[in-house]
Amino acid sequence: MASCNISQITRIGIVGAGNMGTTMSFGLSENGLDVSIWDVSEKNVDRAREMAEQTRSLKGKIDHFKDVHEFTKSLDSQPRKIMIFSVTHGWPADSVLEKIKDDLKAGDIILDGGNENYRNTERRQRELEPKGVKWIGMGVSGGYQSARHGPSMSLGGDRDAVEFVLPLLEKFSAKSPVDGKPCVQYMGPRGAGHYVKMVHNGIENGMLSTVCEAWHFLHKSLGLSYDEIGDIFEKWNSEGELRGTYLIQIGSEICRTKRTPEGDKSGEGKGSSGYVLDDVLDKVVQDDDDTEGTIFWTVMEAAHRHVSAPTIAAGQFFRVASGNRTQRLKVVENLKIPKPQRLDTKDKDKLVETLHRAVYASFLCSFCQGLELIARASRDEGWDVNLGKCIQIWRAGCIIQEDHIADMLEPILLNAKEPIMNMKLIGEVASELRGDFDALKQITLKAIECDNYVPAISASLEYLKYVGGGMLATQFMEAQMDFFGAHAYDRPHVKGEDPGKPRKGSHHYEWRPA
Repeated sequence: MASCNISQITRIGIVGAGNMGTTMSFGLSENGLDVSIWDVSEKNVDRAREMAEQTRSLKGKIDHFKDVHEFTKSLDSQPRKIMIFSVTHGWPADSVLEKIKDDLKAGDIILDGGNENYRNTERRQRELEPKGVKWIGMGVSGGYQSARHGPSMSLGGDRDAVEFVLPLLEKFSAKSPVDGKPCVQYMGPRGAGHYVKMVHNGIENGMLSTVCEAWHFLHKSLGLSYDEIGDIFEKWNSEGELRGTYLIQIGSEICRTKRTPEGDKSGEGKGSSGYVLDDVLDKVVQDDDDTEGTIFWTVMEAAHRHVSAPTIAAGQFFRVASGNRTQRLKVVENLKIPKPQRLDTKDKDKLVETLHRAVYASFLCSFCQGLELIARASRDEGWDVNLGKCIQIWRAGCIIQEDHIADMLEPILLNAKEPIMNMKLIGEVASELRGDFDALKQITLKAIECDNYVPAISASLEYLKYVGGGMLATQFMEAQMDFFGAHAYDRPHVKGEDPGKPRKGSHHYEWRPA
């Protein structure tokens, strides 16, 4: 299947008229494409139509459908149907595919833009292969704003099919502020595209946890106002190691957003004074209601593939604990754990700068863990994912945009002669982490002192301690496992055993005869 001229694709279909699908239809229309959109919910279709009628910047025509077969028929105006799925992972995508399967023919291409498990992606690829229909796993990052103005996209599946749609996606995607390159790449065969997006979300959650921990430390422990924290975040985002960091930038906006008498277009944030942030409860529920699976899968994959990823995992368990607030409030009464306290510090500015460095180090740990997981999966699955291309597509239009880290890693990973499996073996990365180790330690100690929450920051500190430790406390763990389970051990300073390979040891001691 040859690469297409953009003019060969004049209409594209979108399955799913939620926030992402609707705003994506606007973005594609604004790029001159005609769009057909369908949703299983007629209410969503009506809402999407109303929004389109109120939008004056559209160029291509957007047609809204309530009958799925009329929707697929509208895509027959060109030789191949091209459609994007923007639906919840799992059975919803399967149910839609079952509805339209008989309407598909050889050469048609489906781009699955949902946050899907990569094994489901591979299953659907195998299922459609006999019909000659190509199912492409397309990770889409950036939220509903970027879905309109240019997202970051990672593609996996049949290479010829990807090459056919790539010119269109390159036009639609975000562009790197460094060199203007499109933030969309072919990552590899089968489930590679969705795997990269899954790990992107894992890295994102390590960063999200770190940022909320920093915000809480500044507010509760240093007693800073929202506006003061907004100023700090703005400064961090404009210079130094955290410059050009999307999560820091939007954090600054959130801290400064005040209630207004009229609220937003839905009436949220309405009030005569105060901040919208104070209207937000502390429970993150996407894991509880199963609308989000990527972070959970990332933690599972890290364990499965033997990649240490504690920053990512700590962020996941933090949000899991937050989700069931009813249960948590009962535990509050039972445990009576001290609440976060105000710190008595003479030099707030110095401590804020230490926090700045700790946040950066925790971000970098999250990147190391995620990239090492992709590298391991790529080797295991035979995908040949270029980690430098991951950094390229994360330059813009995505949640984990972080300019300093990208500037450091992109040239190294793109030009690596062989895959780099451990990011801490990169001299520049090791130097940065070594330089900011003390900042992680100081902030963790200060947080412990005032009973504040730093799960991701403290996990990053411990991560550096144990991945950089020459002889760990696990020596005793290994002995105990040999005691009760005859698991065997290797001996120190013995050739072939130390350091040796990660496999069962050669020795067992009969600690207590059976």
